[in-house]
Formats: sequence, structure tokens, C-alpha cells
Amino acid sequence: MDADGTARTTWLLVDGENIDATLGSSILDRRPQPGERPRWDRLTDFAEDAWGQPVRGVFFLNASAFMPMPFIQALKAMDYIVLPLAGTADQKVVDIGIQRTLQELAGRSGDVMLVSHDGDFLQDMAALVDGSRRVGVVSFTEFRSAGFSRLDGVERFDLEYDAHVFDEPLPRIRAIPIDEFDPATFLR
Repeated sequence: MDADGTARTTWLLVDGENIDATLGSSILDRRPQPGERPRWDRLTDFAEDAWGQPVRGVFFLNASAFMPMPFIQALKAMDYIVLPLAGTADQKVVDIGIQRTLQELAGRSGDVMLVSHDGDFLQDMAALVDGSRRVGVVSFTEFRSAGFSRLDGVERFDLEYDAHVFDEPLPRIRAIPIDEFDPATFLR
């Protein structure tokens, strides 16, 4: 609860461009098929369960070249605030939009969970760690900017292993904590 007695909100900011690019170029080595993409409704469910409070999902898209209307409609049906941003070829419109949103949230109450690997957000995320809110980052752990590990007060979650937003296991290579090692998973 906030100081005024209202339910505290988690702002879930999704860098769709960054997640899609990492999934395609670093994990699958190709453009993801529809069935290989994250289930974005599961992400808001995860955030709500993780921090035990209502979530407002905000999905940032680069709409400089085109508007993916079917995808936008699907996100809106999942109750996401969809922000299709446009700009010139030299502008990182999604990054700019997320940075401005993080800066705006610094002056408001509520917790913040960022879904991105991008180190461009480190300064704005650090400004949110003020002892009065929870701050987290959700990503593929092995591709997350190392700067997030150095930010005290930022909780870190894995998009696949913690948030469980994929229908099938991804072909990732990661260090497996021995306490989590199950050989049956690999002996198929």
C-alpha cells in the first residue's frame, strides 16, 4: 500500500524491440516463429505474483517504419498500455521513450520492473532505487547488461526460468547451479 492507503502498483515496462532482437539474434539465430515468442500475458501475471500487487504493463514499440496493428490489438486485449513510437533513423525511439518514462516514474509512487537487457537504462534505474520502492529487471540473464548486477537494490529475474513466458524450452547455454541440475532435462 502507498502512504495514502491505495494499492501500490508495479509498472512493468517492456522493451519489446530489445527482447525480440536478443531472442532472434542471440538465442535462436533467426527470426522467432510465432510460437517461440514470449507470452506477454504471463509476464504481467508473473510480475503480479512476484511482488503481490496490481501491475500496469507498458509495451514500447518502434513504429517508425510501420504499425503492427494485429500485435498492438493483441497487447491491448491483455490490458497493456501500448506505445508505438516513431522517429528518425538515427533515433533509438524505444530507448528514449523508456528513459523518459523511468524519469517520470522517479517522481511518482509505485514499483518498477523493466524488461530489457539494455545498459542504456542503468542511470535511470539507479535513480529509482531510493528505499521506498521495489525495482527489478527481467531479461535473459546471460545477455543482461552487467551493470544491472552492480546496482544494489535491483531485483533480477530471468524471462524464461523465473517468468515462464515461453511454451517450449529455448536453446540457451547458461551456467546451471548444481542444486538446479536435473540430467533428465537434457537426456531426451
